[in-house]
Amino acid sequence: MNRKQKKVLVRILVAAALIALWACLPLEGPLRFLMYMLPYGIIGYDILIKAAKGIKNRQPFDENFLMAVATLGAIVLGEYTEGAAVMLFYQIGELFQSYAVGKSRRSIQSLMDIRPDSAVLVHEDGTSQTVDPDEIPVGSTILVSPGEKVSIDGIVLEGHSTLNTSALTGESLPREVFEGDNVISGCVNLSGVLKIQTTKEFGDSTASKVLELMENASSRKSRQEDFITRFARVYTPAVCYSALALAILPPVFLLMMGASPNWGNWIMRALTFLVISCPCALVISVPLTFFAGIGGISRKGVLVKGSNYLEALSRVRTVVFDKTGTLTQGVFEVDGVHHSSMDEDKLIEYAALTESYSAHPISKSLQKAHGKPLDKARVSDVEEISGQGVCAQVDGLKVAAGNTRLMDSQGIPHMPCHSTGTIVHMAVDGQYAGHILITDKLKKTAQAAVSALKKAGIKKTVMLTGDRENVARETADALGIDEVYAELLPGDKVEKVEALLSAQKKGDTLAFVGDGINDAPVLARADVGIAMGALGSDAAIEAADVVLMDDDPAKIAQAIRLSRRYLLIVHENIVFAIAIKLLCLLLSALGLAGMWTAIFADVGVMVLAVLNAIRALALNEKGES
Repeated sequence: MNRKQKKVLVRILVAAALIALWACLPLEGPLRFLMYMLPYGIIGYDILIKAAKGIKNRQPFDENFLMAVATLGAIVLGEYTEGAAVMLFYQIGELFQSYAVGKSRRSIQSLMDIRPDSAVLVHEDGTSQTVDPDEIPVGSTILVSPGEKVSIDGIVLEGHSTLNTSALTGESLPREVFEGDNVISGCVNLSGVLKIQTTKEFGDSTASKVLELMENASSRKSRQEDFITRFARVYTPAVCYSALALAILPPVFLLMMGASPNWGNWIMRALTFLVISCPCALVISVPLTFFAGIGGISRKGVLVKGSNYLEALSRVRTVVFDKTGTLTQGVFEVDGVHHSSMDEDKLIEYAALTESYSAHPISKSLQKAHGKPLDKARVSDVEEISGQGVCAQVDGLKVAAGNTRLMDSQGIPHMPCHSTGTIVHMAVDGQYAGHILITDKLKKTAQAAVSALKKAGIKKTVMLTGDRENVARETADALGIDEVYAELLPGDKVEKVEALLSAQKKGDTLAFVGDGINDAPVLARADVGIAMGALGSDAAIEAADVVLMDDDPAKIAQAIRLSRRYLLIVHENIVFAIAIKLLCLLLSALGLAGMWTAIFADVGVMVLAVLNAIRALALNEKGES
């Protein structure tokens, strides 16, 4: 408990002790009134002040006003015990609610305590200095010792270690990193010392972006939250006027009929009506469920930018995937050398040298396969032919590396490849030298991810890619994806998503999963845009509504299941709270419910709804508590 909550607890204990003591003593008349006003003032002074401020600001209709009118009215009617007890139990409920919200907030804050306050900057002369991470420019070298957090995204220059990535990805197993590996800020270094070259500024690094997303999430309300806000604006004044009518109209009618008006009885019913009507259970539990849900799902490595997106995620029935970097690793590797007339290693060396001046992923994969430093002095007369490949002089020999169109343009007969992937045909000194097969490996969890989506009730899975038809088709078949569209430009992807959106049933939503800059337009257009957070581009992460921190597509089905469970909790609270209140309001109007029933209908329902709401923090990946 914080200091404020402890003070409220002390007031509750003192007031409860005094009420219990006065109830045991034979107090009468003014003395009884004065004695009960002491615990009432101790426990309720802040509620009365808030109610007075609301009236002064011309916004009287809130729970403070309801409690103040109901308890003061009971005291005026001589029901001192009931008046003080109602205020006491209301404050108990408020304390419980404050503690529950605080617990949820602390859970999320501890989860997101990933941004370090300092970093160790290594200067060119080898000396080091502890500085504010904001002061470190891109390209600097930082030192991360065991037990410290990685402060800025970068590439490992020296060292080997294991990183705890659980705060960002939800993955409990540490991840090993070596020289050349990318690391993201917010991870905890567990073993060796690492020297890291920064690739981003502190404000643009992963940890800062994650915190920014979490801080802004509460500003985007779901339909249920908007409904509760509008409901409370209408409901509270409506029940106040209804209580006023209940206190005045029946006695007036009885008086006109010549019967005893029994004003005290009807006023007591009206006051009970007011206590029952307090909308705390709804106003508190619905936003708390979404707040806890966003925190709970972030523990799994899934960041949702707002409760409206959490709600939309629960209604997803169509999932559309990009291919490269989403379902595949996005890392091209040499998978084989076919029909080679020379030593395979020599052919790969010639290919790597020919492509050495290119930044294309194909060039990087060839250099990686070669595995040795390249002497670019051996290369001259480089000519890059758009849409075909590269020609160059290597060791005095003319080398051509590219697709079939390049071979055709050079008049060199070539052999077709029956394997699926990117084919780099090679010609050395005017003679065909074979071809190199380069493939993009499927992610280990991709097939399981698609299967899990179908088990989660997803009606259709679609893949959109700019890759060739045969490559796309083979990937889709391997993963069990229902529909595939290949050789698409970014604009074509948007058109396909538009068509899929128009074909959906009302109420269903479509999610698009992507990682690249070219995916940003379609991520923004989809009902729910899901981006890869570790390797995805900044543009994709910015445009997306949901971010997968470890790029694992299997997290999508898990997130959908959890979001549906959170929405079920919201609906449970709405139905339960409204049903109990309507029943108790009816009983109160008929004179069958007293102040103790009112206390249950207000405080009891609120406590039960809040308990149900904070279950969202404890749900596992199957949506079970």
